[in-house]
Amino acid sequence: MQHEYRSSVAELVEDFLAARGARKPSVHTLSAYRRDLGLILGLLGGDDVTLGDLSPRLLRGAFARFAAERAPASVARAWSSWNAFFTFLVTEQVLPGNPMSAVDKPKLPAHSPKPLRGEDTPEQLLSAVSQSDERQRDPWPERDVVVLALALCAGLRLSELLALRVGDVSGRAGERRVDVAGKGGRPRTVPIEPELDGLIDRYLDSRRVRFGRADSKAPLLVDRRGGALQRGGLQYLVESCFRRAGVADRVPRGAQLHALRHTFATRLAEDGANASEIMRLLGHASLTTSQGYIEVTAEQQRAAVRANRTNRALRGL
Repeated sequence: MQHEYRSSVAELVEDFLAARGARKPSVHTLSAYRRDLGLILGLLGGDDVTLGDLSPRLLRGAFARFAAERAPASVARAWSSWNAFFTFLVTEQVLPGNPMSAVDKPKLPAHSPKPLRGEDTPEQLLSAVSQSDERQRDPWPERDVVVLALALCAGLRLSELLALRVGDVSGRAGERRVDVAGKGGRPRTVPIEPELDGLIDRYLDSRRVRFGRADSKAPLLVDRRGGALQRGGLQYLVESCFRRAGVADRVPRGAQLHALRHTFATRLAEDGANASEIMRLLGHASLTTSQGYIEVTAEQQRAAVRANRTNRALRGL
């Protein structure tokens, strides 16, 4: 154990990141780990710090300096990164215990849903974006509306949309679904109704006209040059859709694409879906507010999606 205490923390961080990388998390997750671990390590003393140097007092001091200029959410994320790092060292029998219990973690306020404001806003948005806007340099309404529909009628996150492949939309008629690479590496399957399935088919047809046939492993969403849609491009696409539909003032501040996901969940609840169905469809690991995780059947999930009245708006597009 004394030998382990002389180990470089920077080298152990690389071991931790390599172990996490084997789980195939998103690029953003690994980058966040590396950033948070590196920033705190710099405050602890940088690459010269050994495991034996990491006393609770030193850790508390580093986190106090880190928190002085950052929001509680950033501090909480860094705390979680270091907690995961030390948990890894305990599991690998490098340390006998996790010292993060001696470092206070900020308490964050509960997040409240931020759906689009206005009863008919989703329908107005979809209707406006489905029409070709000749003011655009290269209008592609089939692509734009399918992005919005996947968020409004399947509740996908931005990272989940970017990770979709053409083959992730599958199943027999009446049992179509989209396989999602969820947050934290948790996969899930979301049923899709015929209306959304039809929009996806129309988009893929328009894509074949532009760029030729795509195989099942190709990115589902592409930019106007045929390359995989990137994070910034997707964010800009959604923002421009709000402006074109004249509903930008109905989008909660800082929400953007997430407002569509929250609208999906809010409408499910309003239309009769229970908490466990919503939790499952959104890909949450647990229902921390009131109850534990409840497994629901595929039929219940499909019924919950079918009850979402936004799907009915797709029929007229």
